[in-house]
Amino acid sequence: MGISLIVTMLIFVLAACGAKSSAPEKKEDVKKDGKIVLDYWHAMGGASGKALDELVQKFNDSQDEIQIKSIYQGSYEEALNKLKQVEGTKEAPAIVQLFGIGNREMIDTVDVIPVDNFIKDENYDLSTFEKNTLAYYTFNDKIYSMPFSTSNAIMFYNKEAFKEVGLDPENPPKTFGEIKEAAEKLMVKKGSKTERYGFTFPIYGWLFEQLMANQGALMVNNDNGRTGKAPTEAVFNSEEGTKIMNWLLEMNKEGLSINYGRKLDDSRTAFKTGKVAIYLDSSASIADIINNSTFEVGTTALPSPDGVEPQGAQLGGNSHWIMANQSEKAQKAAWQFLAFLSSAESQAFWSVNTGYFPIRSDSYDLQIIKDAYNKNPQFKTPVDQMKATKLIPATQGAAIGVIPEMRTTIEDEIEKIYDGSIKPKEALDEAAAKITKSLDNYNKTAGK
Repeated sequence: MGISLIVTMLIFVLAACGAKSSAPEKKEDVKKDGKIVLDYWHAMGGASGKALDELVQKFNDSQDEIQIKSIYQGSYEEALNKLKQVEGTKEAPAIVQLFGIGNREMIDTVDVIPVDNFIKDENYDLSTFEKNTLAYYTFNDKIYSMPFSTSNAIMFYNKEAFKEVGLDPENPPKTFGEIKEAAEKLMVKKGSKTERYGFTFPIYGWLFEQLMANQGALMVNNDNGRTGKAPTEAVFNSEEGTKIMNWLLEMNKEGLSINYGRKLDDSRTAFKTGKVAIYLDSSASIADIINNSTFEVGTTALPSPDGVEPQGAQLGGNSHWIMANQSEKAQKAAWQFLAFLSSAESQAFWSVNTGYFPIRSDSYDLQIIKDAYNKNPQFKTPVDQMKATKLIPATQGAAIGVIPEMRTTIEDEIEKIYDGSIKPKEALDEAAAKITKSLDNYNKTAGK
């Protein structure tokens, strides 16, 4: 009976943590020098943080009614955890920036004002916005958060290494099989020591999702949770998922690929220093890779299994949310700021200073973008890939609240197949069973 009581109490606690606050505490407007002051939480550090601060300053200087107070909160995970602690109270920010994988959790557990409300009230023109970008942030035909930074996964390769071994640097590999053939030529050995590996695949669950999307394959059922029904089962242990795992294992076993683990920076450093010739990464790292490599960098679209027509990439990046416990005046002011960040000019500035690509097509007509693309055509790769991506549930990504756990679980299984403790299909079955159970728990907690 004691154990039963504890379990019952835990269920109620989890339900309380997962549910939206029934009566969020309304925050009184904060004013300074006649302006309404809005706290804006974000997760952009380094060069991206400096570029964002410039945009905030431009907005503050552009009018005399609103002042945005930009507050860096660390990583996306740290920002989300802090938000959960103050959500619904007077300590909550007016605007918060979060990664795309937090979409479902924000909708289910946090009191927000969908930006769709402002879009419809103002008849805001979305005609030049990229359809794939809008689709990623649309749930049940409603845009909940305003997209800001967009990226996708692409393939980077060493053009000089390609020339060295007789490969055409303007015709990079497009399939798993072609990457294997190229890696065999790109390997450089000195005695028993390998000085350059042909390929590496960072152990990152997001990249697995990208390769699934490119095959048109779902991660979870009910159309990745994109068409109304909550997902109840993980389905990435499919033929498409197995093809990815078999390929990774084959490349690793034959010594054509080296495993640098889960830290993306380790794979990036190895590529930039010429220790590996081909790897997959986010397009947001283009500027860093170009500026810090000792050779000419090539970029191209994601590969697909042999004989499979590419369907395109899943979006990455972040968006902005407006909190519900703000006054109506504060919410409208927050929307005004988000509209500024979404303008063609702001998006062009953000793109050339970070490596993310614009959320709207008219940004590409601006000279600042044209000059950047003429200097570094690598920036066009993720844009072209995005424009070629088919608008289907697989490329929109899984709309679930347990994405972080799903990615970590897949990463665990990749490590297991590398050390030989489990076969690829068994590893995926094991991971899918775990995430299916987590989906069930999440749906119950969220009241689905």
